[in-house]
Amino acid sequence: MKNVQDKKRANKSLPFFFRDEFKVFFIIILVSIFLLISTFSFDKVPPILNRGIQPATFPKGLLVLIIILTSFIYFLSFKNPWKKEKKLPKTFFLTILSFIIFIIISKTLDFFLAIAVLSVFVSYNWGERRIFYLLLVSIIFPFVVFVFFEMILGLRFPPGIITNLYYY
Repeated sequence: MKNVQDKKRANKSLPFFFRDEFKVFFIIILVSIFLLISTFSFDKVPPILNRGIQPATFPKGLLVLIIILTSFIYFLSFKNPWKKEKKLPKTFFLTILSFIIFIIISKTLDFFLAIAVLSVFVSYNWGERRIFYLLLVSIIFPFVVFVFFEMILGLRFPPGIITNLYYY
Protein backbone atom coordinates (compact mmCIF):
# COMPACT_ATOMS: atom_id res chain seq x y z
CA MET A 1 0.00 0.00 0.00
CA LYS A 2 2.80 2.38 0.90
CA ASN A 3 4.55 1.62 -2.39
CA VAL A 4 1.45 2.66 -4.38
CA GLN A 5 1.12 5.89 -2.42
CA ASP A 6 4.79 6.70 -3.01
CA LYS A 7 4.36 6.20 -6.77
CA LYS A 8 1.30 8.45 -6.84
CA ARG A 9 3.11 11.16 -4.91
CA ALA A 10 6.22 10.79 -7.04
CA ASN A 11 4.21 11.25 -10.25
CA LYS A 12 2.39 14.33 -8.96
CA SER A 13 5.54 15.97 -7.68
CA LEU A 14 7.17 15.96 -11.12
CA PRO A 15 7.09 19.23 -13.05
CA PHE A 16 4.76 19.06 -16.05
CA PHE A 17 7.61 18.96 -18.59
CA PHE A 18 8.98 15.70 -17.13
CA ARG A 19 5.71 13.80 -17.46
CA ASP A 20 5.23 11.34 -20.32
CA GLU A 21 2.08 13.07 -21.53
CA PHE A 22 3.92 16.33 -22.05
CA LYS A 23 6.88 14.65 -23.75
CA VAL A 24 4.61 13.01 -26.34
CA PHE A 25 2.60 16.22 -26.77
CA PHE A 26 5.74 18.31 -27.20
CA ILE A 27 7.32 16.00 -29.80
CA ILE A 28 4.14 15.79 -31.90
CA ILE A 29 3.59 19.56 -31.75
CA LEU A 30 7.25 20.30 -32.53
CA VAL A 31 7.32 18.00 -35.58
CA SER A 32 3.93 19.32 -36.78
CA ILE A 33 5.03 22.95 -36.50
CA PHE A 34 8.27 22.18 -38.35
CA LEU A 35 6.33 20.48 -41.15
CA LEU A 36 3.75 23.28 -41.21
CA ILE A 37 6.50 25.87 -41.65
CA SER A 38 8.00 23.81 -44.48
CA THR A 39 4.66 23.85 -46.37
CA PHE A 40 4.96 27.62 -46.78
CA SER A 41 7.83 27.04 -49.22
CA PHE A 42 5.69 24.94 -51.62
CA ASP A 43 5.35 26.35 -55.10
CA LYS A 44 2.04 27.88 -56.18
CA VAL A 45 0.33 26.21 -59.11
CA PRO A 46 -1.15 28.52 -61.74
CA PRO A 47 -4.97 28.54 -61.65
CA ILE A 48 -5.21 27.00 -65.12
CA LEU A 49 -3.23 23.93 -64.00
CA ASN A 50 -4.80 23.66 -60.57
CA ARG A 51 -7.29 20.84 -60.12
CA GLY A 52 -9.06 21.36 -56.82
CA ILE A 53 -7.08 23.09 -54.09
CA GLN A 54 -3.47 24.27 -54.08
CA PRO A 55 -0.94 21.50 -53.27
CA ALA A 56 0.13 23.17 -50.00
CA THR A 57 -3.40 23.70 -48.66
CA PHE A 58 -4.20 20.10 -47.76
CA PRO A 59 -0.99 19.45 -45.75
CA LYS A 60 -1.47 22.76 -43.91
CA GLY A 61 -5.03 21.87 -42.97
CA LEU A 62 -4.02 18.36 -41.92
CA LEU A 63 -1.15 19.63 -39.76
CA VAL A 64 -3.35 22.24 -38.08
CA LEU A 65 -5.88 19.47 -37.36
CA ILE A 66 -3.12 17.29 -35.86
CA ILE A 67 -1.98 20.17 -33.63
CA ILE A 68 -5.54 20.85 -32.45
CA LEU A 69 -6.34 17.19 -31.74
CA THR A 70 -3.01 16.62 -29.99
CA SER A 71 -3.64 19.63 -27.76
CA PHE A 72 -7.14 18.34 -27.01
CA ILE A 73 -5.82 14.89 -26.03
CA TYR A 74 -3.10 16.45 -23.90
CA PHE A 75 -5.59 18.54 -21.94
CA LEU A 76 -7.84 15.48 -21.54
CA SER A 77 -4.90 13.66 -19.96
CA PHE A 78 -5.12 16.03 -16.97
CA LYS A 79 -8.51 14.53 -16.05
CA ASN A 80 -7.73 10.93 -17.03
CA PRO A 81 -4.00 10.21 -16.64
CA TRP A 82 -2.46 7.62 -18.93
CA LYS A 83 -2.20 4.07 -17.66
CA LYS A 84 1.29 2.67 -17.37
CA GLU A 85 1.51 -0.71 -19.08
CA LYS A 86 4.55 -2.92 -19.15
CA LYS A 87 3.43 -4.75 -22.27
CA LEU A 88 1.61 -3.39 -25.33
CA PRO A 89 -1.79 -4.97 -26.02
CA LYS A 90 -2.30 -7.47 -28.83
CA THR A 91 -4.52 -5.00 -30.72
CA PHE A 92 -1.55 -2.65 -31.13
CA PHE A 93 0.47 -5.27 -33.01
CA LEU A 94 -2.55 -6.32 -35.08
CA THR A 95 -3.14 -2.70 -36.06
CA ILE A 96 0.49 -2.35 -37.17
CA LEU A 97 0.07 -5.60 -39.14
CA SER A 98 -3.05 -4.18 -40.79
CA PHE A 99 -1.08 -1.17 -42.02
CA ILE A 100 1.53 -3.50 -43.55
CA ILE A 101 -1.27 -5.46 -45.25
CA PHE A 102 -2.74 -2.14 -46.43
CA ILE A 103 0.54 -1.16 -48.10
CA ILE A 104 0.87 -4.54 -49.82
CA ILE A 105 -2.72 -4.56 -51.13
CA SER A 106 -2.65 -0.92 -52.21
CA LYS A 107 0.60 -1.36 -54.14
CA THR A 108 -0.32 -4.67 -55.81
CA LEU A 109 -4.11 -4.73 -56.23
CA ASP A 110 -6.05 -1.55 -55.52
CA PHE A 111 -6.06 1.38 -53.14
CA PHE A 112 -9.80 1.19 -52.41
CA LEU A 113 -9.68 -2.54 -51.83
CA ALA A 114 -6.86 -1.86 -49.36
CA ILE A 115 -8.94 0.79 -47.55
CA ALA A 116 -11.88 -1.64 -47.29
CA VAL A 117 -9.68 -4.43 -45.92
CA LEU A 118 -7.96 -2.04 -43.49
CA SER A 119 -11.24 -0.69 -42.13
CA VAL A 120 -12.71 -4.18 -41.62
CA PHE A 121 -9.52 -5.58 -40.08
CA VAL A 122 -9.06 -2.67 -37.65
CA SER A 123 -12.75 -2.56 -36.71
CA TYR A 124 -12.79 -6.31 -36.05
CA ASN A 125 -9.60 -6.23 -33.96
CA TRP A 126 -10.84 -3.29 -31.91
CA GLY A 127 -13.97 -5.20 -30.91
CA GLU A 128 -16.67 -4.88 -33.57
CA ARG A 129 -18.05 -8.37 -34.23
CA ARG A 130 -21.31 -7.61 -36.08
CA ILE A 131 -20.90 -8.63 -39.72
CA PHE A 132 -23.44 -6.06 -40.98
CA TYR A 133 -21.51 -3.15 -39.48
CA LEU A 134 -18.17 -4.50 -40.70
CA LEU A 135 -19.54 -4.70 -44.25
CA LEU A 136 -21.08 -1.25 -43.89
CA VAL A 137 -17.72 0.23 -42.81
CA SER A 138 -15.91 -1.54 -45.66
CA ILE A 139 -18.26 0.07 -48.19
CA ILE A 140 -18.91 3.52 -46.70
CA PHE A 141 -15.36 4.43 -45.63
CA PRO A 142 -13.71 3.90 -49.07
CA PHE A 143 -16.64 5.72 -50.70
CA VAL A 144 -16.21 8.75 -48.39
CA VAL A 145 -12.46 8.79 -49.07
CA PHE A 146 -13.12 8.63 -52.81
CA VAL A 147 -15.69 11.42 -52.76
CA PHE A 148 -13.45 13.63 -50.64
CA PHE A 149 -10.30 13.21 -52.69
CA GLU A 150 -11.77 12.83 -56.19
CA MET A 151 -14.73 15.20 -56.12
CA ILE A 152 -13.71 17.83 -53.55
CA LEU A 153 -9.91 17.94 -53.85
CA GLY A 154 -9.78 16.90 -57.51
CA LEU A 155 -7.10 14.25 -57.06
CA ARG A 156 -6.88 11.06 -59.13
CA PHE A 157 -6.06 7.75 -57.53
CA PRO A 158 -3.53 5.26 -58.91
CA PRO A 159 -4.93 2.60 -61.24
CA GLY A 160 -6.14 -0.64 -59.73
CA ILE A 161 -8.93 -3.20 -59.92
CA ILE A 162 -11.71 -0.92 -58.62
CA THR A 163 -10.36 2.46 -59.76
CA ASN A 164 -10.03 1.21 -63.37
CA LEU A 165 -13.79 0.63 -63.35
CA TYR A 166 -14.38 4.30 -62.59
CA TYR A 167 -11.65 5.95 -64.66
CA TYR A 168 -11.92 3.89 -67.87
